[in-house]
Amino acid sequence: MWAEEKVRIVDIAGELGLSTATVSNVIHGKTKKVSADTIRRVQEKLEERGYIPNMAATLLAQNNSRIIGVVIKNHEKYEGQLLTDPFIASSLNYLSDEIERNGNFMMVKKAKNIMESAQFASMWNMDGMVLLSFCADEYQALRDQIRIPFVVYDGCFENKGRICNIQIDNREGGRQTGVHFRTLGHRRVLCVADNREYMDWQRYEGLCEGLGFAADFWQIPIHKRERERFYQERTVQLRRYSAIFAVSDYYAVELMRFLRRIGVRLPEEMAVAGFDDSVICEQVIPSLTSVRQDGACRARKAVELLKRMKEHPNFSGNFLTAVQLIPRESTDWLRH
Repeated sequence: MWAEEKVRIVDIAGELGLSTATVSNVIHGKTKKVSADTIRRVQEKLEERGYIPNMAATLLAQNNSRIIGVVIKNHEKYEGQLLTDPFIASSLNYLSDEIERNGNFMMVKKAKNIMESAQFASMWNMDGMVLLSFCADEYQALRDQIRIPFVVYDGCFENKGRICNIQIDNREGGRQTGVHFRTLGHRRVLCVADNREYMDWQRYEGLCEGLGFAADFWQIPIHKRERERFYQERTVQLRRYSAIFAVSDYYAVELMRFLRRIGVRLPEEMAVAGFDDSVICEQVIPSLTSVRQDGACRARKAVELLKRMKEHPNFSGNFLTAVQLIPRESTDWLRH
């Protein structure tokens, strides 16, 4: 049995048909001349043979731990369900694939305060981090506290250097939705969001641009029970609209369920569109029209930028990724 033997590097090398030097280099993080596929094969064999505990200790002692931390703000709006949020879950899935494909390891942390990231990074001797959902001024404060590179998803801040910020084209996503609604003949349009800041407001402004007129805007509560009451108190007003754009798929699906409960036929009486194009869009009835952001592309960009920042510590920049509206049944009943 493997557990009864002391696993040696020569054993691993022999089973994989590799040199002991190659296996040793992978274990000790000296992988510049080792292919990603070979790194993966060695890591899988090390885990299979029970070498992982020794490997972990070795990695943590190196300057190159190959650990990438992903830190997400545990905002109260997630109500204890942060990692099940469709956008967060999708982002983690793509990041996990890309980080592992590049011979690294991913560690995830929920944090109330961005400064928890500094201790997290130091504790595990991380090579880099990806940060999601923190406030604008927090990123620069963290940059002043740590030396390792980090990439931000959807940050809204003045980049003073040594930070890479990967944004999506929020305004364009809203604009495409507005054009879609206008083409379908909608003239009474509502946008719902839980704030009037940055990403959500850009999506609203884009919606108005695409429509050619100003849509109404409702700022909805961040807690689910309060949103239910909010909609219930505005049932009459809701029925006046022919189309609604929710700035996230979660809010769109939640609103669709409410509308159906009060007897609104979707999309015959009202069209609904969301943003993110998460998996849930094709699981609901009617299927949800949504703005797709390329999570795989963004994850690739994040890992690429972390590598570049490690090689060039002063490198920084803001990067924009494209979006695309995916029309489905929730906005066009003729598609049934």
